Amino acid sequence: MRYSFKDFEFDSESLVLRQSGQSLAIRHNEAKVLALLLEQADKVFSKEEILSLVWQDKVVSEQAVFQNISHLRNLFGNDAIKTFPKRGYQWQLAANSASTEIKSTEQQSSAIAMATSANNLPTISPSKKQRTTKDYWPYALLISMVIIIIVSFNFTNKTTPANKAVLKKIAYIPISHAQDDQDFSIADNEQFDFTVLSNITTDEFHNNLELTYPELAQTHPLILTAQIRSHNQHSYIDFLVKGPSGDWQGQLSGDSTTDVIQQLQQHLQQQVIYDLLNTAQPPELKQANLSIAHQQSPNDLIILGALIDVYIMMNELEKAMVMADKLANISEEIENWQHLGNALLFQSKVLTRKELYELSSHKLTTAISYFEQIDDLKRQADAWYAHSWLDHQEDDYPAIKKSLLKSVSLSLQAKDIPRELDALTYLSILAYKHSEADDKYLYLQQAENKMKSYQLPIYHFAKIPFHYAFFAKTTSDKEPHWEQVLEYTKLTPDHWVAQSSRKALMRHFLKQNRLSEAKALLDNIKTNNAHNSYLHALLAQANLDSEQFNLHAQRSFEQARLAGETRLSLDIALLLCSEPNAQVNYDFYSQYINDNADNNWRRNNKEKLLALNF
Repeated sequence: MRYSFKDFEFDSESLVLRQSGQSLAIRHNEAKVLALLLEQADKVFSKEEILSLVWQDKVVSEQAVFQNISHLRNLFGNDAIKTFPKRGYQWQLAANSASTEIKSTEQQSSAIAMATSANNLPTISPSKKQRTTKDYWPYALLISMVIIIIVSFNFTNKTTPANKAVLKKIAYIPISHAQDDQDFSIADNEQFDFTVLSNITTDEFHNNLELTYPELAQTHPLILTAQIRSHNQHSYIDFLVKGPSGDWQGQLSGDSTTDVIQQLQQHLQQQVIYDLLNTAQPPELKQANLSIAHQQSPNDLIILGALIDVYIMMNELEKAMVMADKLANISEEIENWQHLGNALLFQSKVLTRKELYELSSHKLTTAISYFEQIDDLKRQADAWYAHSWLDHQEDDYPAIKKSLLKSVSLSLQAKDIPRELDALTYLSILAYKHSEADDKYLYLQQAENKMKSYQLPIYHFAKIPFHYAFFAKTTSDKEPHWEQVLEYTKLTPDHWVAQSSRKALMRHFLKQNRLSEAKALLDNIKTNNAHNSYLHALLAQANLDSEQFNLHAQRSFEQARLAGETRLSLDIALLLCSEPNAQVNYDFYSQYINDNADNNWRRNNKEKLLALNF
């Protein structure tokens, strides 16, 4: 049976789900749960019934039911499946059903046989023949149409291969060589239509990203930047593709410049990359798509790294570690020190999340040694930056300072301005946390001076008042610094410092009942994203507007989940659970918190969680 709802179509026999005609990745058990709910939409299914009917004799916990229901809600919206406390779940969306069309070879053969038998009917008397012709001509016409469709389908398959590649249009900035300032171009081929953007350099693009990409994206939504370097007779390429819904980046190595550019073109043929770049996807869908891509291309280590990153984002740390071990083993076997170092960085990140700091430190030290072998300055800088957090956990400020100044130095050698400034401003923050009054201002001033010397756009300077607000003792003292941030980011209102400062000001104004000033923060904000929807929800809550609060809070949660912003989605879930007038599925949001909150977020929200008996 085929079911249609919203822009989705689901075949309960083949368990295939489509959206706007495009197939969607969905786990087998999720599809079986969906089929069960759709086939008896008037029934409330208990967890026990779902376990029995879907998992049958397998021993699994009730948590499996909730996880599958949660994933389906992420796909179709929270209103698709209703929870009845202590009873179970029921499908809520209006769905049209229809019998499954003839698809199998046997069915097609049967149709052809019917047509053949129609052409060999026995001779009958004229009167009976007239009556028979009158009765059967609609069926004969239908059979003829079936034959035409089958023949056309087969002909189309022969003339247009199903696996024919779709031409991918990518704009690229001339690929530069780090050592000799030589630029390389990429030729069009049957897979790619490349457009060169010769009026901008890679450094200019990255240093002005918040301003430059939105302008270029109007005509060139996908932009490739890359840099090649050489070391010990090997070539290395570090690339990034910027798209409307995210970035795709990685590193490749080979015997020559031509070799790595060819590898890059081969890697960029994979459709999963463009699905992720062009369409926002929740982490679960990203994980499913990347898992399929990894199965199809098991030797593509960039795909494997992206899959590990998504597992970490989803806080599925055991799976992330298993995949990171796999990446390390493959890389070591083929002596790819670049990806072996990357695998160690992933392992360190997982161990840090688990608060196993000594083991994490060991992984970072080993990663640095591999990056030194191939002279990868950027990844060395990243590893030292990560090490500073471990030093912070040991309350060792001299070690923090050493790690971050090493990151600054390596970034400077690599001519990577964003990495250099991030390390300096982070050192300023950690100096403040360790009561190093002189250093917190010293390194913030150094960062500002470098911004001036590099002649960076004004939005970069917004980090300076943002940090001063961090240093200020009272909220009233912080207010003018937050306002200065918003002044500096008028052209880039979605920059993270602008979003953070706007949120802080909103809470400050609402706490002081300055509702008109709180509303003014949103008057000129046009972007419909999770952060802005969250602010609208806070304002509606202050205005005691339950309808608008529910609308904006639930929208913000969905947008945060889609963007993979777990901390924000947790904040919104907690807000919804804390609001007595919220007309929402309480057990869904509370379970979401239980499943996704890490220790750090729980510590920061300890009092609120205790108040809710979480």
